Formats: sequence, C-alpha cells, structure tokens
Amino acid sequence: MRFPAPGRLAAATAVALAAFLAPALPATATTAATVAAPDIPLANVKAHLTQLQSIATANGGNRAHGRTGYKASVDYVKAKLDAAGFTTTLQQFTSGGSTGYNLLADWPGGDPNQVLMSGAHLDSVTAGPGINDNGSGSAAVLETALAVSRTGYQPTKHLRFAWWGAEELGLVGSKYYVNNLASSERSKLTGYLNFDMIASPNPGYFVYDDDPTIEKTFKDYFATLSIPTEIETEGDGRSDHAPFKSAGVPVGGLFSGADYIKTSAQAQKWGGTTGQAFDRCYHASCDTSANINDTALDRNSDAIAYAVWTLSGGGTTPPDGGNQYENTTDVAVPDAGAAVTSAVTVSGRTGNAPAALQVGVDIKHTWRGDLVIDLVAPDGTAYRLKNSSSSDSADNVLATYTVNASSEAANGSWKLRVQDTAAQDTGYIDSWKLTF
Repeated sequence: MRFPAPGRLAAATAVALAAFLAPALPATATTAATVAAPDIPLANVKAHLTQLQSIATANGGNRAHGRTGYKASVDYVKAKLDAAGFTTTLQQFTSGGSTGYNLLADWPGGDPNQVLMSGAHLDSVTAGPGINDNGSGSAAVLETALAVSRTGYQPTKHLRFAWWGAEELGLVGSKYYVNNLASSERSKLTGYLNFDMIASPNPGYFVYDDDPTIEKTFKDYFATLSIPTEIETEGDGRSDHAPFKSAGVPVGGLFSGADYIKTSAQAQKWGGTTGQAFDRCYHASCDTSANINDTALDRNSDAIAYAVWTLSGGGTTPPDGGNQYENTTDVAVPDAGAAVTSAVTVSGRTGNAPAALQVGVDIKHTWRGDLVIDLVAPDGTAYRLKNSSSSDSADNVLATYTVNASSEAANGSWKLRVQDTAAQDTGYIDSWKLTF
C-alpha cells in the first residue's frame, strides 16, 4: 500500500446488483454453481510468507524495487507458477534508473475474449520486508492460482494473475502494464481484483467500493461467515486497481487496514484493540512475519478464491471413477506456428504414473499429417505421440495412445503439446484426457 489513508472510514452504502453475464458452458463442463471454490490452506499461504521473509532477510532486510530482494521474490513466485502449469511472462520497465518487473501468469484455457485478472503488488518499502504490505496479498493470490492448478479448474473466462513491481513508488508497474496494453486487449478484461494488505494484525474487513458485482461477491462471502464488512473508499489512487479503473475496467478488492485507527464500533464488531492502528508496523521495519493476523489472512485468502471461482464461471471436469482427467477447453493450433499446450492437473494419487498410461486425443484439423503431438509430464519430459507425415492427408486426430510413464510422478500438471509444422491447414485441440 503506497500512502497512509486519512483517519476516516466511510460507512457502508447500499449498492445495486449488476447482472453478471457469462457465456453458456458446453454440455460436458460442470457449472460454477456445482463447483465450490476450494478452501485455501492457511499453512500454504504462510509458507509463502516465510519464504518472502527469508528473501528479505538475505537481501538487506527488504524486497523493494531495484533491490536484490525484489527480483528474488519474483523468481520465487514465478518458479511456483511455472511448475503448476501456468504460462508466465516477466514484463520489464524502468523506474528511478532501476529495472522493475511485473509478473503475469495465465492459466491455459477459458474464453480469451473474457479475461478475469487478480493481482497484488510484490514490492516492499525500503524500510522493511513488507510481509503484510504486501506479502499477504501476494501470497494469497499465489496460493489461489496454485489451487486453480491443483483442482484442474476449467473456468469459462480466461484467468490471469499478476504481481506488480514498484507499487510503493507510485503504482509504477501496474500503470506500465495498463498503459502498454492495447485497447483491444483492455476491452477483454471483465474485471481486475486487487489485494493489498489483507492480514493486518488489528484487522478490519474492508471491501472496495467500486464495481457493484465484484463488491457484492465479496460481501456475499463474508455474509456466509456472519462477518460484517465496511466499504473501503479511501483506496482510489493508492493501489494497483487505480490504473485499471481509470482505463474503464471493473475493479474491486479487499483490505484489512493500514495506519489509521480502529474505532470502538469497529472493535466491537471485528474484535481487536480500540484506538490502535490496524497495522502499527505499516511501512516500518517491524512489518515482518510476526506482523500477521492468521484469522484475517485465512478468511481473506478464502474470499479471494471464492471471488475468482464465482466471477470466472466454468467448472472442473471430474475424474471418471477417479481414473480419468480431461480438459475439454478448445485450444487453437496456429497454422505453421509455434506449439500450443493444453493442461490437465492430476492430484490425490500416490506413487508414479502407470506403465500403460492412456492418452486420449481429439484434435480437429484439415490435414492431420501436419501435426506433431507430444505428452509432456509434470517434470517437463516429453513423450512423442505422433510425428508429422506428408502422406497422412486425412482429417482430424481421434486416437488413444499408450505411454510408459512409470518413471513419472502421477500428480502434477500434464500437458498435451501440439504443433502444426506446415502451411495451409488449420485446426484446434477439441479435448484430451489421461486414463490411469
């Protein structure tokens, strides 16, 4: 969080529920209404915070822009996302003579014309390690993204997660991203969810007063816990949702309070200490891993997952008898272009994959001889399923291949990789599945 907010809080105001429209799901998908958002394990989120604290400790006590601790933080988050099957992009910019980094992570699949983003700034101030501000938001967004992978979630909308650099210097990273995003790409963003300080030690439960649908989604979640919320109206211009809002993107988010004072009325409904700041270590050296309220972190992390699942639509194709894992999201295969992938996440199994792993492939293509197809294991090992052949002139690939994957761990993100090696014919991955 960049600036201290004034010492007043606006009372909650009633808002009108805007209609939230999403395209119909294919018949093979499970609707969002029947796929509940997963519980985000508090222990996992805290493990990320422990890592961020260790990074700060090893790098001069902070994770600020232009310092080694920030780049190490980016590298840590990126490695987790890469291993989980996300497509990651490191966007560079310059501020104050130093190179800054935004990290973007896209989950394969979903409608590319409807993109739901969630983000948090990853940098700290130079005064301290920034574990609440904003390790808390960064860790919760990371663990939500990893939950998408673990559950094999197949949303209707495309999911993109972001970690911003140089927020503490004036929202530099998020402004750079939005300003360099083509207008056609901005129009595809159906919402941006921002999480900046969500585990303050004397916490409040504040919901951004911006897009009505996003706001109501968060309020509905906290209502299920019988936790009253207040509207956060002081955040405009002070965190990374501001550039998106200025560009016309619907925004929303959560906040647990900074350096202004908790009132007696707020303490009565939320607990904590009257007359004390929500975070006495705001922008200070004491913003360490000890400066975290576990209950607030747990509740807000679960609220993030609830919002991502609710606002993205879609579902997870459940395993058939516990043995099949399928992705039914179409992926275009570019003509004579780069390889594309489609992922399925296997979880809950023990040991290695079988020696006779079945890979069912359904690819629509007007000249299948152009196609090279591989199965890529979670550790990156590729198994060739089909080579290209100039004599194979038939349409489509509808086949089941057998792979000896007994040297591979069963759990993880498996990918079908397809490349069109010649010009003039086009197609797409219709669906594919693994049978254990």
